[in-house]
Amino acid sequence: MSSSRRETKKIHVGSIPVGGDAPISVQSMTNTDTRNVAKTTAQINELAAAGCEIIRVAVPDDAAAEALSEIIKQISIPLIADIHFSHRLALAALKAGVNGLRINPGNIGGKEKVREVVTAAKDSGVPIRIGVNAGSLEKSIMERHDGVTAPAMVESALKHIAILEEMNFNNIKVSLKASNIPLMLQAYRQLAKEVDYPLHVGVTEAGTVSSGTVKSAVGIGVLLAEGIGDTIRVSLTGDPCHEVKVAYQILQALGLRQRGVEIISCPTCGRTEIDLISLAQKVEDKLQGVDKPIKVAVMGCVVNGPGEAREADVGVAGGKGVGLIFRKGEIIRKVSENELLDELMKEIENIKSGDRS
Repeated sequence: MSSSRRETKKIHVGSIPVGGDAPISVQSMTNTDTRNVAKTTAQINELAAAGCEIIRVAVPDDAAAEALSEIIKQISIPLIADIHFSHRLALAALKAGVNGLRINPGNIGGKEKVREVVTAAKDSGVPIRIGVNAGSLEKSIMERHDGVTAPAMVESALKHIAILEEMNFNNIKVSLKASNIPLMLQAYRQLAKEVDYPLHVGVTEAGTVSSGTVKSAVGIGVLLAEGIGDTIRVSLTGDPCHEVKVAYQILQALGLRQRGVEIISCPTCGRTEIDLISLAQKVEDKLQGVDKPIKVAVMGCVVNGPGEAREADVGVAGGKGVGLIFRKGEIIRKVSENELLDELMKEIENIKSGDRS
C-alpha cells in the first residue's frame, strides 16, 4: 500500500473537509423522489445515522429544486445537488442553500450561463464536482479516441476543469466513474498526475449489494491503497444504507478509517466443534448500529483462536461444549457453549461503557 496519500487541495462541502489532510469522507445518494420532502429527509437522516457524511440528491426539475430548501432544514449533513443540462436548476439549487453542485460545465448551456452558475457558486462558497462518466462521454471526444478510453475520460475532465479555471474558479473536485474497473483505475491514475484537485472515487453502476460490493471494494480499494482518493461513494442497487456500510468496510480494511464494530471470524475447519457460523451471524446482528470502533473476534478453535485474533479487543473461541472469552489474546474465563453469546455481549457492553480492563 502507498505510504502516503496523494497531495491535493482541500475544499469544504458544508462542514466536511475534502482533500488535503482530511479523512476520506463517505458519501451516498438518495433513491427517493426528491420532490417528496418527507421520504427524502427520512432517508437522508437514516443514512446520516449509518455514518454517511455527504449526501447527493437528484434535481431533475423545478419541483425538485423547490423542495431542496425544506429538505436542508431537516437534515444534519451537507447536501449536493446533482444537475444535468440546466443552468437554471443549478442556480435554483444554490439559492436553496445546497452545499455542493455536481455538474458538467460543458453541458449546462453556453459560456454566459456557466458564468452565472460559477458566480453564484463562488458567492456561496459552494464547490462544484465535475462528474465524468464513461457512459456519457462527449461524442467528439470518443471519436478522437476511438471509443471510451481512459485518455478520453481524462480529456473530458480536463476540458470541464479548464472552463471553470478560465473563470477563476478552483473550488473543484472531480470524478471519473466507469463500471469497468481497469478503465476506471487507468483514468483516475492518469488524472491524478495532471491535477491536484481532490478526487471523488467510485465504481458506477457496480451492481447489486452482493456483486457491487465486490466490484466497489476492488476498484475503490486499489486506488485508496495507491493513495488516490479523497471522498468515496459505493454505488449499489438497493438500500443506500448498504453503500455506507460497505464504504466504511473498505476504509477499515485499509486502515484508513474505523467506524463501528469490525468482526474477525475464522472460516471454520475440521477442528470446529460449535455452530460457529450461526454464532458469528448472531454477533453481527446484535452489533448492528454500534458506531464505537471495536474489534470482535469469533473463532472456532480454542487452540489457535485467541492467538490468531490477539489484535481483537474481545472475542470468543469455541471448544467442545465450552468456549473461551478473551481480550487482546489473553484468556479471561471459560464458559459453556450456550453462554458464549451472552458473555461476549457483556464484555462488549463493558468496552462500550469505557471499561477495557
